[in-house]
Amino acid sequence: MTSPTCLILNCTLKRSPGESSSELLGSQILSALLDHGVKGEMVRVVDHEVSFGVSTDEGDGDAWPQLRERMLAADVLVLVTPIWLGQPSSVCKMVLERLDAELGETDDDGRMLTYDKVAGIGVVGNEDGAHHVTAELCQALSDVGFTIPAGGSTYWVGEAMQGVDYKDKVPTPETTAGTTRTMSRNLAHLAGLLAASPYPAGE
Repeated sequence: MTSPTCLILNCTLKRSPGESSSELLGSQILSALLDHGVKGEMVRVVDHEVSFGVSTDEGDGDAWPQLRERMLAADVLVLVTPIWLGQPSSVCKMVLERLDAELGETDDDGRMLTYDKVAGIGVVGNEDGAHHVTAELCQALSDVGFTIPAGGSTYWVGEAMQGVDYKDKVPTPETTAGTTRTMSRNLAHLAGLLAASPYPAGE
């Protein structure tokens, strides 16, 4: 069996090389996954000209088809997003809208192409909202075919009405670090199970 692979889509609003708390959390998730034999990459979605829409290809220079190809080649997808006004970032919502197209994409057995792939979630913000954002992403990712493991999210939020960012927390809070390790372990485990025993085809 080949080692599972991962794609992390960083949904920060900041273009590279701007400092990003989402980038830090994403890199920590990538490192934790590597501890379980899962190799992969992280992409800042905002660095690519992804068009708004709900199809697999919106044409006119749309960068989503290339990102989608990398997503479909990976066993694990992790969405990492900041919280803005208690919501996932607009970039993250755009990604979810593009993933909606997977509802109409199937293999020869009638299964969505995202079946047998697992998904995880990372959330950072200065105030509360991590559970709300996680719930939105869990529902959306499940709808479009991904399987979320137990403990399939990790997050950090700062004290209300304060200005400290996750990237400025040194060392990383152990509560978040431990949750990241748990999520990564469970993602790797579930990816292995689905690779060995895929979901059955429909009737």
